[in-house]
Amino acid sequence: MSNPTLGARLEPRRHELVFRSATLARRTFLTPAYVRLRLEGAELRGFDSPGADDHIRVFFPATPTDDLRDSPNREYTPVSWDAAAGWLDIDVALHANGVGSRWAEHAPLGAPAGVGGPRGSLVLVGRPDAWLLAGDETAVPAIRRFAAAMDDDAVGRIAIEVPDAAHDLPVAAPRGVEVVQVHRGDRAPGAELADWLDALDIEEQPDGCVFGFVAAEQAIVRAGRALLLDRWSGDPAATVVKGYWKRGTAEYHAPH
Repeated sequence: MSNPTLGARLEPRRHELVFRSATLARRTFLTPAYVRLRLEGAELRGFDSPGADDHIRVFFPATPTDDLRDSPNREYTPVSWDAAAGWLDIDVALHANGVGSRWAEHAPLGAPAGVGGPRGSLVLVGRPDAWLLAGDETAVPAIRRFAAAMDDDAVGRIAIEVPDAAHDLPVAAPRGVEVVQVHRGDRAPGAELADWLDALDIEEQPDGCVFGFVAAEQAIVRAGRALLLDRWSGDPAATVVKGYWKRGTAEYHAPH
């Protein structure tokens, strides 16, 4: 087994923080509990998100007269956008009590929204020798964006944790990248994904530089670091392990 080399790395980029107003233009349910929202507006022209794991803050006013900047807000990863036409898509995992979930499910088309950021990006440069991407529903936009950046000869593994087969979230990837849907059933979020990570031992480490991305409920951090940085001795410059959310903490912010 060869030692990892610097075949890829994450480079930080800072951006001017821009606040944009928009309106809800489209709602598409991808599963019973996962919805894609299209936001449109002239101020979205020029929007860019160079990092697959970027975060923007979306603001959800209760009424059209509310100050957008003072409205409840949550962080999301941009899915796709058209900087010339002025639209942006985000995916929202629906949770009964989440302010973003309620807005995503029930706001009327034409409802106003605000978009702030991204403030900064971690941009993957170079070519990994292999990939390991794992996350729950909240990480799927970033995982799909990383997968879209793979070339046809890419190899690796992708694991997505969802409740059951009715909530599977497919990821398009090259033939050499295995994609599995990990079903948690009634287990705590992240527990099944942690077991999947724990089951990968040193013998399954790919050769060369492995780009690793693991994101789910905060408890996933231990299993992700134990695999990528300890057992596989991965390069921290090509590794992202983070909690995207924390049980019982609505205002938790994923580290950037």
